[in-house]
Amino acid sequence: MKFTFIIPDSLPEMTVKTFLEEQLLIPRKIRHFLRTKKNILINQKEVHWQQIIKSGDKCQLTFDEEDYPTKEISLGNPDLVQEVYQDQHLIVVNKPEGMKTHGNQPNEIALLNHVSAYVGQTCYVVHRLDMETSGLVLFAKNPFILPILNRLLEKKEISREYLALVEGAFRSKELVFRDKIGRDRHDRRKRLVDPKNGQFAETIVARLKKFEDGSSLIRCRLKTGRTHQIRVHLSHHNHPILGDPLYHPKSKTPRLMLHAYRLSFTHPLTMEKLKLSALSDSFEAILKTKDDR
Repeated sequence: MKFTFIIPDSLPEMTVKTFLEEQLLIPRKIRHFLRTKKNILINQKEVHWQQIIKSGDKCQLTFDEEDYPTKEISLGNPDLVQEVYQDQHLIVVNKPEGMKTHGNQPNEIALLNHVSAYVGQTCYVVHRLDMETSGLVLFAKNPFILPILNRLLEKKEISREYLALVEGAFRSKELVFRDKIGRDRHDRRKRLVDPKNGQFAETIVARLKKFEDGSSLIRCRLKTGRTHQIRVHLSHHNHPILGDPLYHPKSKTPRLMLHAYRLSFTHPLTMEKLKLSALSDSFEAILKTKDDR
């Protein structure tokens, strides 16, 4: 498969090696294939690793499919997919609440299977959402781009923002939670704040609206990606998410009121800055509700 793009004006001059390693975040194994097979061309010419590339240069990357085994999965129902963005490399969809991102068993059908049916080929999960959470999920459309997107995620260059409806009012307009999160020894489904043995986690919370029933609409931005991070941080600070079956079981709200509404990152191959957003029906209604502050 061949990918061709123009080096943007915003990119400073750098060597081919630096461009592939630090700008595109291409993993070492893939860089090795590109180099040994001479599968990178600049302005339709073979290059050496220390050659300087500059804005306006035409770059062509070729990935040989035999180097990347394709995983075959069962196809789901394409009609269940709500596309937000798609190009030849990746697709972003709006996941409904109550649907798993990917199955835990070989024949289990989940969002991944539906997206693969929608695209017409096997896709790959870049990040996941809890089954109860709705919102934006990023998928790679081929095994070549998957490790590149994974590197973006690891380097925290994919920004994820959530909306949540929680119990209680916030005095401050913005809060930052940095409580360490670990496993709950008494319930394998749950996580908890564990100052001694937990992993560092950081959630930035902004107050958006306050309602008559005492609930608040907030925006959460993740700086780390621990399991159940937002749910654990909010419940620990006495602002559990309404409808959370694990961390707020007494809530009468029929669904977990957590939605991944925005995904922002620079496309690793086209250099386009993507800022994608989508809402669910329930959060559209909440945003239209009058603020009681």
